[in-house]
Amino acid sequence: MCAMLIFFVRRIVVKITFIGAAHEVTGSCTLISACGKNILVDCGLEQGINIYENIDIPVPFCDIDAVLLTHAHIDHSGKIPYIVANGFKGKIYCTQATRKLSDIMLKDSAHIQEFEAQWRSRKARRAGEAEYVPLYTVRDAENAIKLFRGVSYGEKIKIFEGITVRFFDAGHLLGSASIEVEIGENGISRTIVFSGDVGNIDRPLINNPTPVKCADYVVIESTYGDRLHGERPDYVRQLADIIEDTFSRGGNLIIPSFAIGRTQEMLYLIRIIKEKGLVKTNPDFPVFIDSPLALEATKIYSSGMTDYYDNETIDLLSRGIDPISFKGLNLAVTSEESKNINFDNTPKIIISASGMCDAGRIRHHLKHNLWRANSTILFVGFQAQGTIGRKLIDGEKQIRLFGEDIAVKAKIEMLKGVSGHADKDGLLRWLSAIDTPPELVFVNHGEDSVCDEFANTISEKLGMNAFAPFSGDCFDIANGEWVFRASAKKVDKGTEARLRADTVYARLLSSLDRITHLVRGFRERSNKEKAAFADSINSVCDKYE
Repeated sequence: MCAMLIFFVRRIVVKITFIGAAHEVTGSCTLISACGKNILVDCGLEQGINIYENIDIPVPFCDIDAVLLTHAHIDHSGKIPYIVANGFKGKIYCTQATRKLSDIMLKDSAHIQEFEAQWRSRKARRAGEAEYVPLYTVRDAENAIKLFRGVSYGEKIKIFEGITVRFFDAGHLLGSASIEVEIGENGISRTIVFSGDVGNIDRPLINNPTPVKCADYVVIESTYGDRLHGERPDYVRQLADIIEDTFSRGGNLIIPSFAIGRTQEMLYLIRIIKEKGLVKTNPDFPVFIDSPLALEATKIYSSGMTDYYDNETIDLLSRGIDPISFKGLNLAVTSEESKNINFDNTPKIIISASGMCDAGRIRHHLKHNLWRANSTILFVGFQAQGTIGRKLIDGEKQIRLFGEDIAVKAKIEMLKGVSGHADKDGLLRWLSAIDTPPELVFVNHGEDSVCDEFANTISEKLGMNAFAPFSGDCFDIANGEWVFRASAKKVDKGTEARLRADTVYARLLSSLDRITHLVRGFRERSNKEKAAFADSINSVCDKYE
């Protein structure tokens, strides 16, 4: 065991509360309460269908002291602007690359929500219903970015008295991290490691995951905890064959891709395909990136982030070769440029976001190509339950887009093995690198049955105690016991709608916590300031009464 328990006078409680991505893949969020501080590890949005009801963050946002962010993907970072808009003022620790990528990711997320709110509100007004309020705005996202603090891999940072953190390369995304949290208080010392999203090995551009050597408790993801990727395929040849097949039929190759990470990997592979002349049908084929977010991310990837690149990429750069650029690459920035892509009959590759097809410009390209038997839709990443991407992979023959039913006649393909996540063996390999078996391994960030199955696998294969918590479960890591065990509540159809409607009310309740926090801080202020603040609050109350 990495930590030792020595004599102490009072009973110390160090709690870890599971909030999001518990028996689900998205919405990662975990709360650590230690040394008088509340620290969130990730604060992500749920995507796709919610299987279980998640508890609310169990402390006022103004009482959260810091956020530790594993990486920039929205299912890990997407609710940060929301808590900032409602009272959080602490620091957000992440790598420098995550800080840069989050800047564009969160602003894009806010823009999408504002746009959707305008569209929904127009419909609501026509129906005589209440207007739709976005979870947060672009300004909220901009305010959140000001709180980000970039750190380096391997650097020990004392964020509070008794709490030190260190980030390790998780190999999942540029700047992604596993996070080690060391907690010491009144003679108790404990180390918790959060895996973040553990990356697959031998991927373009970035390094393999760095193992963490010491942990008393581990929180590990399980996205692919029930399956293997198989032998590493020849990604270049596999993609080249799909391009050749599609172009020989006179169709377009549509690649729904995550704007950050996967898009840049696809460009890396296409550059090699063009360089080696592997596509004989139209070897000078055009490629369109149709995602403003992906364009911004690609600029960041090309901005000399050498601390995060693997040796092969660094070698290319040293020889003056841009690893993700080539002749025939076209960038669609404006809406007009995006629309014009579909008026060009030349067979082409279109890479567009979102990767699960539930938002963004990709939906327009699906509308123009799903019904065409000569086109191909190629998926290159995980598709969560309930998303359009998952429905297409599962074989649905009709998809509804923009109020219109679209027949699915295009060829649906998946690029085998090109995953940003480690498979079952990769996760076990990462976990087994810890020198001394941890006291308990918590399994999250996986589909419902996968979390339990992977917890059993850890116990059987590695001999470690493992458990898959539900949202609301709370464990005292100082004393090795459960504080609270939640009863899992599955979301029904009515609840799903109610949860969306309750978002704005939750924001109102959070503002009440913020006001209470402010009022308590007025004790030492002058009577004049107290009176002015009281008058302001009463004025608002009078208005709505």
